[in-house]
Amino acid sequence: MKQKRVGFIGLGTMGQPMALNLLRAGYPLSVYNRTADKANSLVEAGARRAATPAEAARESDVLFTNVSNDSALLEVLLGVNGVLDGADSGLTVIDCSTVAPETSRRAADELAARGARFLDAPVTGSKPAAESGQLVFMVGGSADTMDEHRDLFEVLGSKLLHMGDNGAGSYTKLAHNLIVGINSAALAEGMAFASKADLDLGKFLEIVQAGGAASKQADLKGRKIIDGNFDVQFSLQLMLKDLLLAMRETAGFQLPSPMLNNAASLYQMGLSKGNGPLDLCSVVQCYEDWIGKPVGHASKSADSGVIATAAERRRTERINLGIRLQMSVYQWQLEGAFSGQNIEVTLQDLSGDGLQIVTDYPLAHDMFVVVHFPEEASLPPITAKIIRVEKEEGSGKFRYGCMMSGLAPVIRVRLVEYINGILQNR
Repeated sequence: MKQKRVGFIGLGTMGQPMALNLLRAGYPLSVYNRTADKANSLVEAGARRAATPAEAARESDVLFTNVSNDSALLEVLLGVNGVLDGADSGLTVIDCSTVAPETSRRAADELAARGARFLDAPVTGSKPAAESGQLVFMVGGSADTMDEHRDLFEVLGSKLLHMGDNGAGSYTKLAHNLIVGINSAALAEGMAFASKADLDLGKFLEIVQAGGAASKQADLKGRKIIDGNFDVQFSLQLMLKDLLLAMRETAGFQLPSPMLNNAASLYQMGLSKGNGPLDLCSVVQCYEDWIGKPVGHASKSADSGVIATAAERRRTERINLGIRLQMSVYQWQLEGAFSGQNIEVTLQDLSGDGLQIVTDYPLAHDMFVVVHFPEEASLPPITAKIIRVEKEEGSGKFRYGCMMSGLAPVIRVRLVEYINGILQNR
């Protein structure tokens, strides 16, 4: 029997180790990635670099795709020099991306018109499972086609389940990741609670893993939270993308999903902090802002002393910063979702862990806000919690003390440089 020629498009966090496992198993492999450098290590290991998705399709009997979102998949499949341009009746495309079910069905129909076959086969297991070949596949499409390529699935994963027609695999993945996102948010909230109570987090995690709160997320993310290690296994921005897709589907079903909505709002706040490229467990940094201390062993950055020094110098010189900023204000609605709006504020002062903001807009104690600096500051949005409220006599304005924490050292330094640059130009 002729050995299958395999192609792989999308060499990110998951795609890279999956493609490497196919190569190590002895399959002739063609690879394509929009950012060409991501294919370098695979080419050095023996893969052939395809110049376009169409070329990867022409060189493959089975072509895997694993890209970030719906538009990326449709571009790879249907765009200029896309897979469709190189597809023939012998090609099977196995898509491991997390996309909307309607996107999977459209891809299947377009390829079927060329005589090619399509499986939506998203995976679960995160980066460690991709590296060890222990992924779980949930497959939509022809069961016969799935069985025909079981040898490839067995190289990449430990479990293979046929879920139904095209689109069923994508529905399964969204329902699964809905649970993952909520579980991970619950873990972050529980760890923050334990940290605020000054519990030993290592022992607390042991209790979680041994008790009714045990979960895969606790096993994968608990120690990462304690260590402040946000290296990517599955990024926060991809989790948010999946939750938003799930929200669209639940809306179509007219299915109330309050926990999904709240989890998505929380990850949206994590994204606003600039944590999108970090692991999804970095959402715990939102809670660090709200409890006013790090969760786990993360120590306060020495760079915060630079901010404190700069702030002390400004107090001595009695300088009012008076920097105009935009601020997003979030609050709970009765049904448990978040609502938000943008207001104009003035940054009056900056200390090691706090901002002093003045506005004529009334806010409440314990509200959380996201401060947006001008574009020239090159600063990401910074989340803070209102811990002090004072009304200025006669002016009708309000002065708010806002606690911020968990800033990366580079952001702290950049903030100081921006403030000092303004002062030097006055």
